[in-house]
Amino acid sequence: MKLTYFGHSAFLIQSENFNGLIDPFLTGNSHTTITPEDLESITHIFITHGHGDHIGDAMAIAKKFNPLIICNYEISNYLSQKGFKTHPLQIGGKRKFDFGVVKMTPALHGSGIEEGDKIIEGGLAGGFIIEIKGKKIYHAGDTGLSMEMKLLEREKIDIALLPIGGNFTMDIEDAVLAVDFIKPKKVIPIHYKTFEVINVEPEEFKKRVENVEVEILPPGRTIEV
Repeated sequence: MKLTYFGHSAFLIQSENFNGLIDPFLTGNSHTTITPEDLESITHIFITHGHGDHIGDAMAIAKKFNPLIICNYEISNYLSQKGFKTHPLQIGGKRKFDFGVVKMTPALHGSGIEEGDKIIEGGLAGGFIIEIKGKKIYHAGDTGLSMEMKLLEREKIDIALLPIGGNFTMDIEDAVLAVDFIKPKKVIPIHYKTFEVINVEPEEFKKRVENVEVEILPPGRTIEV
């Protein structure tokens, strides 16, 4: 299985017959030059919440590839009314798919969808545990620190993708505590340096984490999971 980072919170997970994008914010993402037109095949899209820097290019990509979009019920309803193929989950919900198992996890954040000058109800923000071939990737989405993260220790997460930027999400100090709660095998910091208000140094996060491998993944880099 391969994991590619596009900066901010956007990732591509690739396995046999599976190409899944998480929070596909490409257009307007200063960390990447990849556009929806550059993508070759997408089978699934995961959306943690409705904000524009997370729902991103989901609709443009879905028009091109007709993937299954996995998200909360409210976003699922919003997108299905526009003709897209969706599967709704809610926090705590787990579902087996042909590629593996997905569980939606809590996130402390908003989820309003901006459409013109309106904000549409986007349900609860969340994260995902995506299990493929026995490997578990936890994408926290946008979230503050919560005691619920302590429950994730029993999931035996292989890679945790955790926001560190502060202001809208956990900052470095809280993200370090989140790592201690979750105890993944590896953690990759996300959601930093995209905007001035989240301009923090991932090296500081890495320096403060103990007993867990931290990999600072440059945008565009692919790793084996």
